[in-house]
Amino acid sequence: MEVKSTTKYVRLSPQKARDVAREIQGLPVSSALDILNFTPKKAAALIGKTLKTAVADAENNYSLDTNTLVVKEAVIGAGPTLRRFSPRAKGSAGPILKRTSHIFITLTGSAPEKKKRQVSKVVRKKAEPAAAETTEAPATEEQA
Repeated sequence: MEVKSTTKYVRLSPQKARDVAREIQGLPVSSALDILNFTPKKAAALIGKTLKTAVADAENNYSLDTNTLVVKEAVIGAGPTLRRFSPRAKGSAGPILKRTSHIFITLTGSAPEKKKRQVSKVVRKKAEPAAAETTEAPATEEQA
């Protein structure tokens, strides 16, 4: 089971956010949240919010156990760039690029196990003695 969570149009450059996202890929959710809480970057707080949203979705919408969840992917995509200009010498202008990013987090976890029916165990027990009788029959013929 996979759970996805997205935060779009975050006012942070994708390059800065990718450094933090690489740190949590493949980790259990509890370890990933610990790393994000103690990382002193703006991206860590924003990725942490998205991760908590994904965990809440997994728990409430899909009835997954939060202890078994693992961060499968933490992808940062580029969003639209705001273009501004700053005045420069001799009447020219210098560009200023204000970048945005999209945060995508995918969690994987196992579905809650359902109890198996006990009827199937009874059928197996009845089938086993029949198989034992067939294996014993050829052995007695060889002895005779």
